Amino acid sequence: MTHLEGGAAEPLRTRVYGRRSSRGLRPGRQRLVTELLPRLTVPDTESGATFDPRLMFPGGITEVWLEIGCGAGEHLAARALARPDIGFIACEPYLNGVAAVLARIREHRLDDRVRVHAEDARPLIARLRSASLGRLFVLFPDPWPKRRHHRRRLIQHDTIRQMARVLKPGGELLFASDHMDYVQWTLAITTEHSEFQWCAEDANDWRMPPVDWPGTRYERKALARGSPCVYLRFRRLEGKL
Repeated sequence: MTHLEGGAAEPLRTRVYGRRSSRGLRPGRQRLVTELLPRLTVPDTESGATFDPRLMFPGGITEVWLEIGCGAGEHLAARALARPDIGFIACEPYLNGVAAVLARIREHRLDDRVRVHAEDARPLIARLRSASLGRLFVLFPDPWPKRRHHRRRLIQHDTIRQMARVLKPGGELLFASDHMDYVQWTLAITTEHSEFQWCAEDANDWRMPPVDWPGTRYERKALARGSPCVYLRFRRLEGKL
């Protein structure tokens, strides 16, 4: 990925996600996509200029958290209900997942604190102002297990550099997966970047979820089939720009 001035990026040709849709949406879900999604969509910026995501939310928001590949939105909705002071960005290119996220937003009346990006998250991150996010979640992403597909993994050196740029000092990147090769891949790439510090002090710090962890659907499926999950927390260091 080639970066332009101000943090914007050229169009990305390598997709990091699979299909965009599968079965047709039920009428109620389709109405949400047609009527609610346009109101909650992260706006485009002119010429790829960066913007402060806090401006998308009403007053009282202390910081913004972003989840990449939020699936049906159970993790994000639980976070939003627990933290009314936080604005959330839900990134999910799969249309059926987007519809499920919108249903949770409507059910829990989260319209004022959640914005939705139904596209690739990487160009959006490139448009965010530096140090504008408090947390960034990458939870059970597609591991693209075949070696020839590794270039499609979300976690790459360029992506980690952009994540470091948009996280404020002291902010956190949280990655979770049950695919051990992808865990090792993520740990190796992220720890090569001096902007991040791995937060683990002992084995339980990566074997057990954080204390405020609401869980995800993919996590439950992994645990049900006996696959151990790993939780990696990285802190954005001060003075490392």
